[in-house]
Amino acid sequence: MLKPEIEDGQASLADPQFRADVLAGLARRPRAIPARWFYDHRGSELFENITDLPEYYPTRTEVALLEGLCPELHQLTGKGRAVVEFGSGSSTKTPTLLKCVEPSAYVPIDISGDFLRESSRTLSAAFPELLVLPFEADFTRPLTLPHTIHDAPKLGFFPGSTIGNLIPLAAVDLLRAMRASLGEGAMLLIGMDRIKDAGVLVPAYDDAQGVTAAFNLNLLERINRELNGTIPVDAFRHRAIWNDDRARIEMHLEATRDVSFAVEGRAFEIAAGETIHTENSHKYGPRDARILLRSGGWTPIHEWTDDEGKFAVILAEAQGERPAP
Repeated sequence: MLKPEIEDGQASLADPQFRADVLAGLARRPRAIPARWFYDHRGSELFENITDLPEYYPTRTEVALLEGLCPELHQLTGKGRAVVEFGSGSSTKTPTLLKCVEPSAYVPIDISGDFLRESSRTLSAAFPELLVLPFEADFTRPLTLPHTIHDAPKLGFFPGSTIGNLIPLAAVDLLRAMRASLGEGAMLLIGMDRIKDAGVLVPAYDDAQGVTAAFNLNLLERINRELNGTIPVDAFRHRAIWNDDRARIEMHLEATRDVSFAVEGRAFEIAAGETIHTENSHKYGPRDARILLRSGGWTPIHEWTDDEGKFAVILAEAQGERPAP
């Protein structure tokens, strides 16, 4: 992804897909912009801050699960696999996994190139004997992995319940793409957040310190910075709601007054109370999670969950096709 750099008072060209998604998302009804564009350098930093918040249970719960499942995971996966992490961020959970599986290589994939390189350097220092191959890419699109790991068995790593950010149709498409990228016989270790009371879910996405609000509003700051936008950011507020029918948390940016602005020279108007839908976080029950994985070409072979059933880590395998029945 191309980052904006200011030279002689002019901004460099933004990522063309970012431009296309923003312009199309602001023009459509209801308005919506894909959540992957949260993650410029500032957005990535803010998300890492979110994971440390007291209200945000998923990270703490998943880290505890990863630490506890290590002996079983080592036995199930064996050593020498190339670990491919989709949406690696700061790779905070990765060291725990790498110690468990004794990998032959580690390929972190992330859309935020600067953040990816920083975290890769940190990880390389912690594991000096490990081959680390950072890969700047949008992992929601088809990928050709580095040739260096072509012949190695693969272990995909997709923590944080990031799969929940996608609507089920897109989630299945992504799981199928991951299967194609990793190959038959690969394994996938994936985190999935469970359905639970809205009184627990909503605060996790609308914290008292306002960090999640800043994360959401940073998307507008990014549009202004990279796409010559004139959005009055102070005219929007963060909203997080639980949509029970669709079993998901939704994040929106709500206009607090009528606003007019331009992006890349195109004029837009948003009325007070209207929102820009910026993120979904779907939650899955145990049966739902297994159906989703099987639909994406993955066979669940083991599952770990915390005592309260808040979060699950599932190991699945890309098994060969079986004839009916």
